[in-house]
Amino acid sequence: MRVAVVTGASSGIGAALCRTLRERDWYVVGLSRTPASEADEYEPCDVSDRAAVDAAAAAVLARHPEVSLLINNAGVSARGLFIDAAPDAIEAAIETNYLGSVWCLRAFLPGLADGSRVVNIVSVAGMVAIGPYSAAKHAQLAFSRSVAVELAPRGISVLTVNPGFVETPGFPQRTRFRFPLRLLIVDPPFVATRILDSLEKGRREIVVPRWYRPAALSQALAPSLVARARTRLGIHDL
Repeated sequence: MRVAVVTGASSGIGAALCRTLRERDWYVVGLSRTPASEADEYEPCDVSDRAAVDAAAAAVLARHPEVSLLINNAGVSARGLFIDAAPDAIEAAIETNYLGSVWCLRAFLPGLADGSRVVNIVSVAGMVAIGPYSAAKHAQLAFSRSVAVELAPRGISVLTVNPGFVETPGFPQRTRFRFPLRLLIVDPPFVATRILDSLEKGRREIVVPRWYRPAALSQALAPSLVARARTRLGIHDL
């Protein structure tokens, strides 16, 4: 039996991943703050709480000593600017979006054997520089790329996923944009399918959908130009 652990499993991309994994004959354990109805098993867990993560992982590993797939998907929004965002929102973004992935990997590492895989759901926001959410995701991106190297000698592969705008309960998007920008928004099942297809193909890093790649490349190749353009257009947050 192939066991997958998915964090943030109660809704959005996490719920879609649980459903799609089960359709592909995985046994899924969902971790989230509220019940994960699409998973085979549910373990309550707030990934920003390191002690809670350790306790949840211990409970899961007692039932399933070997985990073939760990998907770090849990995340919270943090729209706004560094200069005026609520301090609690900035801390929550770091603790959940970045450190949550760190704590989950460390806690489940004893169950990850040679051939196991880790998926970190980051964001295109982590490839640009726009506010606290982007900064937290940038840290998670660096973490994911780092552990891809650290885990390779153990035979564990890492897939880094950078979704663009996805319509989820926690991140509603279609009410924020007008046509034609709404055409850039995708739904969780699309992202879940792309992730699992990429795992089967042995991919190491993807952007979902692919048409977001130019934005990431622009930030990397011409950061000053992007900063000036954002200032002129008044684009301050995601």
